[in-house]
Amino acid sequence: MIKIDGSQGEGGGQILRTALALSACTGQVFLIENIRAGRRKPGLMRQHLSCVHAVQQVCAAEIEGDAISSQTLRFVPGQVKSGEYHFAVGSAGSAMLVLQSVLPPLLLTGKPSQLILEGGTHNPMSPPFHFIAEVFVPTIAKIGFNCSCEIERWGFYPAGGGRISVSILPTAARLQKIDLCTPGQFSGSSVLAAVSKIPWEIAEDECNTVVNAADFEVVHKQALTVDSPGPGNVVMLRLDYKNTRAMFCGFGELGVSRKKVASAVYREANRFFKSGAAVDLHLADQLLLPMALAGGGAYTTTEPTQHTRTNMKIIEMFLPVSHEISQIDAKLWKLQVESKKSASDKNVSRETFDTRIG
Repeated sequence: MIKIDGSQGEGGGQILRTALALSACTGQVFLIENIRAGRRKPGLMRQHLSCVHAVQQVCAAEIEGDAISSQTLRFVPGQVKSGEYHFAVGSAGSAMLVLQSVLPPLLLTGKPSQLILEGGTHNPMSPPFHFIAEVFVPTIAKIGFNCSCEIERWGFYPAGGGRISVSILPTAARLQKIDLCTPGQFSGSSVLAAVSKIPWEIAEDECNTVVNAADFEVVHKQALTVDSPGPGNVVMLRLDYKNTRAMFCGFGELGVSRKKVASAVYREANRFFKSGAAVDLHLADQLLLPMALAGGGAYTTTEPTQHTRTNMKIIEMFLPVSHEISQIDAKLWKLQVESKKSASDKNVSRETFDTRIG
């Protein structure tokens, strides 16, 4: 059994989500203690329980400690089953974080699955739907993981009420190690600002602010009014390169001007553009798990966050991989994932997991 200190490093819910996903993928039992111990409200919150119960459903797991505020959870996975699943997170919870937990094991089944997830689609402190659909999904396709996402209804924090569908296709027979150390030629960028139940002009002003302040050409802008149960506002700036994509997001909130929301987006994007990195800091964190399942890979990014470094430690507890971080220059780092298997093992076949994933 793998024992995890949930207060280590970044100390947040990502530790639990990574452990859940890899436990289902590998069949290893884990016990996590001190869950979110340093947070204002420690222990499991409703959103974390949504992840626990979603993964439990896809792999018929036995669990202990699945209660609000619990700081200890024992998770005993069964066999992962492909199929049709419907997960409702609740009004304020992020549907995208639940997807982050259940997607890896379902990708490895070798059979198609269909997911419906309801909850928040564009929440602060979690990847928005557009980041998953337009950046993360195309990148993991290079590894051999195949899926697609559609948004049926937007859901903003705190009302939520969004709905997305995810189609999961059989994974490639051999997963590929990816090398994203150079972004390739820059091919342009696009900005999308969306509002719900607030004036459309806010989105238009945010788009114009980004276009005028970006250090690169923004070739397309779009300001949308979307149908959602509650009010909300998001700005998303996507950068396209030959080899990769990046996205930077900002969320409107009461008391924060539209200019400040937009400026946070273009400033982060400008720093990334100047760095020469291929992978933004958010994708850098989320790529670790699929790269580890493939047995390795490498990318360049801006300075790795504590979130990323903590995620590495959890992955190494479940999989025979190691991580190496090297600084190339003041604004550029390289992160490499290496398999601890013999040098003759070029990558990890899906069949590695067939003894427990049906």
